[in-house]
Amino acid sequence: MSRPAFDTLRALAIASQALGFLLILTLETVMGDAARPWQGWTLAAMVAFALGIALVRLYRRNKARKAMARQHGEE
Repeated sequence: MSRPAFDTLRALAIASQALGFLLILTLETVMGDAARPWQGWTLAAMVAFALGIALVRLYRRNKARKAMARQHGEE
């Protein structure tokens, strides 16, 4: 059984989410209730980054499908 290839985008998504959650928890610990606006901005950045990664994955998948369709059309 072959080992699946390393997925850089998935690793980047996991790392960014983990970093964001750590930052949210750290802000709460250090700043208390004053951290709320910063936590909101952090969460918004996390969501925007995740959506960006999802769009890149979708683009790459569609590009690969088109290349596969072209390859099968030539045969």
